[in-house]
Parts: sequence; structure tokens; C-alpha cells
Amino acid sequence: MKKLKERWGIDSNWQLIVIFIVFAITGSTSAKLAGPLTEAIGITDAVGAFIYWTIRILIVFPIYQVLLVFFGWLFGEFHFFWTFEKKMLKRFGLGFLFKD
Repeated sequence: MKKLKERWGIDSNWQLIVIFIVFAITGSTSAKLAGPLTEAIGITDAVGAFIYWTIRILIVFPIYQVLLVFFGWLFGEFHFFWTFEKKMLKRFGLGFLFKD
């Protein structure tokens, strides 16, 4: 835990717990929302498992990004998650979306 706190630049165990809670809520919520969205656009597992899961993951990704910052803000950790978000998107080659 100490290495993780140092790496993320956080001070307290409470802050670490809040960050873990935000990650859990965000992951669960984005996965839950992906099902109805894939159905709404007419994609079902009848198109084939590979295509279905590829599209579903592509739908989950932007939902996750938005929800991560939203839940981070809601739990008082906006700065941490905004910084985390920018790093993650830069690693995916989408750093051009942010001006530094």
C-alpha cells in the first residue's frame, strides 16, 4: 500500500480507500450501462461472440472515462482522477485531446 500511495502521490489510507471505491463503482456502472446500450443499437450476441464483445468493450471505454471523472468529483477526488485520466488517454495515443 505504501508504494501505491507514493506512486499516486496520496497521503492517507482514507484517500486510498476512496480511490478504490471510485474505481469499483465506475467499473461496475460502466459495465452495467453497456448492456442496454448494445441492445439499443441492435447488437446482440447473435452477431457472434467476438463482434459482440468487441463492440461492447468499445462502448464501455468512453463511458468508463466519463464516469471515472464524474465519480471522482462526487467523492472529492477530482484532481486525482483528472490527472489519472489524462495519463491513461495519453497512453492510448489520445493525448491530443488535452492541452497541457
